[in-house]
Amino acid sequence: MPKKKRIHPWPVRLCHWINLFAMIGMVMSGWGIYNADPIFSFTFPQSTTLGGWLGGNIAWHLAVMWLMAANALFYVLWGLFSGHFRHDFFPFSPRSVWRDTVRAVTFRLPHKPGQYNAVQKLMYVGVLLLGLLLVLSGLSIWKPVQFSGLVWLFGGFDIARYVHFFAMSGVMLFVVVHVVMVLLVPKTFVAMITGGKKISTQENTDE
Repeated sequence: MPKKKRIHPWPVRLCHWINLFAMIGMVMSGWGIYNADPIFSFTFPQSTTLGGWLGGNIAWHLAVMWLMAANALFYVLWGLFSGHFRHDFFPFSPRSVWRDTVRAVTFRLPHKPGQYNAVQKLMYVGVLLLGLLLVLSGLSIWKPVQFSGLVWLFGGFDIARYVHFFAMSGVMLFVVVHVVMVLLVPKTFVAMITGGKKISTQENTDE
């Protein structure tokens, strides 16, 4: 007899909302740090930064970093031991991603509560990898002497800054796509708050 579970279990919902607020703090304080020594020919408006000045930007960035790190550690451990990653994010293949991409752009992609399509699986795995890249490049920038090995792997301090910036941009792109998808299917927003209805668990069989 199949077991019943919420569309979004409570650890997913808890980590989702903590991550949302932590990410806002990280991005806004990070933009302030970037403005102090920009790597491109533009800066971010002061009104979109957090901290008021460089010292404040750094203080906020480090404070929120620990919240995000604790949240990420909990999510990763729960995802591994509960089978969330194995059951919900895998398997997927280039063929299934292409199939669901075509369905999405032609507005023929069905929404099945509690089941990720191949494009979603790719995006969630991708954003987890970007998160790891952000952590490693961020450590390289924060403590370049203590983590000199990491700095070397990135090809130097300056390249680590570029990697950090583009990884952050990738995460922001994920957020934009995520918000668009929520606007297209508003009931997913409610489910992320309440957990949604209970569904039968089953193995994913994407080819």
